[in-house]
Amino acid sequence: MRKPFSFILASGNAHKAEEFAELLSPEIVKVEAAEQKLDVVEDGESFQANALLKAQAYYQKFKVPVMADDSGLVVEALPGELGIHSARFGGEGLSDTDRVNLLLEKLKGVEERSAYFVCQLCCYFSPKEIYFFEGRLSGEIGHAPKGEHGFGYDPVFIPTKAGADVSFASDPEFKAKYSHRAVACQHAQSFFTGLNETVDKS
Repeated sequence: MRKPFSFILASGNAHKAEEFAELLSPEIVKVEAAEQKLDVVEDGESFQANALLKAQAYYQKFKVPVMADDSGLVVEALPGELGIHSARFGGEGLSDTDRVNLLLEKLKGVEERSAYFVCQLCCYFSPKEIYFFEGRLSGEIGHAPKGEHGFGYDPVFIPTKAGADVSFASDPEFKAKYSHRAVACQHAQSFFTGLNETVDKS
């Protein structure tokens, strides 16, 4: 087997790089944090567009293959309010707890609470070789925060596969295996495994 495909992550956050490293087999895909964090204007109109913007910026700076992701929560009853705006929902300066409380307030009395997390993963080798992988996980928004793990909207997201009232924040093992980011990484690893085998046979 040839050497693993190596990427820098479009983030200076070592913990985020470690998370991706745990989701990917190092024999197939190796990921490490970039030397520095770049301030990228994420003004795309989709998760894919924003992931690409980050990948392009880091590639232009470091001139090596880049892995970038853009993720968010889509709530059916609040079209356009979260999604690519999930991290800025409610405006700048709010904490994760503030955003969760705002989401619960907006859904007060709403019966339709369907939601899904989505992750768009961009693997950028060069301007002429770019691959995208998407991961989704369906669920619903609970009525109150549950669990002490995770971050962001994890305490109120109830994955359909996890069973009633089991939030992302209350079952970190489930999240590690089935999250939108885990699914995107599984698709990427499967693709690069096949690409690796093709290269070996050529």
